Amino acid sequence: MTVDSREQTSPVPLRTSPIGLETYIAGRTLVSGDGPAWTDIFVQVFSRLKVQHPFLVPAVAEPLVVWVISGQACVEERDLGGEWEANIVRVGDFFLTRSPTPYEMRWHAEGDEPFQVMHLYLSVPLFDRVAEGVLGKAASAMRLRDISGGRDQHLSSMLELIHAELTAEGQGSRLFVQGLAQTLAVHLIRQYATFDAEARPSNALPGAKLRRAIAFMEANLQEPFDLARLAQTAGMSAFHFSRLFKKATGLSPSHYFIRQRIAKAQQLLQETSTSIIEIGMSVGYSSPSHFAQIFRREAGVSPSDYRRS
Repeated sequence: MTVDSREQTSPVPLRTSPIGLETYIAGRTLVSGDGPAWTDIFVQVFSRLKVQHPFLVPAVAEPLVVWVISGQACVEERDLGGEWEANIVRVGDFFLTRSPTPYEMRWHAEGDEPFQVMHLYLSVPLFDRVAEGVLGKAASAMRLRDISGGRDQHLSSMLELIHAELTAEGQGSRLFVQGLAQTLAVHLIRQYATFDAEARPSNALPGAKLRRAIAFMEANLQEPFDLARLAQTAGMSAFHFSRLFKKATGLSPSHYFIRQRIAKAQQLLQETSTSIIEIGMSVGYSSPSHFAQIFRREAGVSPSDYRRS
């Protein structure tokens, strides 16, 4: 089914459903998952406007993954009343959110390729079941971190399979899609959940400052970790920033930085033929043995085994 482009012309609610959300974002629906195979996840593929002016995005209860499948764009987001934070996104980049409050977005696409994205919502019952199985306690004990313009090869592989099922004749295999949905939920919880049940979101690092700090890390992976400079990007003291960053992400700034380095190394190992030594140096490790040690600790395998997998 194809839906004509539309602009926001009616009042926007503070909360809505996955289906309702799309009435507030301009663009065309290219394909939508329905039928018995898609009870645990709701998936749609959209062609977005080349230039999208600022609009309010209502909160949605379901965890949402937005995956770029065509084109390139500068996407900007901000908390209500906050500052705009920009990310250049390309094919394979993703957004993850389960925001309890509305926020604003805008973007402009670059180049001649159409800007197309896949939206995937995990059902709340499935997510709660998987969270309890993974954590041994209720999903309310954790929350997902917001990710803007991230890259995750394992996540992309799962989303590619889901996209293939979505566009297959017969709308996909129910058992296969259900298995992918559960695997995806496990991955999101393991990689992007924060488990500090005592910390209220309002006591954590504000979303705009968190995104600014993460963007600074991503732009400086080859440089030594510098907590003082990182805290300065958020306009905070190093102590205050470090404490609130951990509340927001579940990791210390230095450990999060290491995770980003390894994620970038994983991408390069999968997508390029660059030598392992060069990849290690490009993410800040001048010693091959140190790089291999950190990579194995974070990824569970050596860089060479990861490349072969």
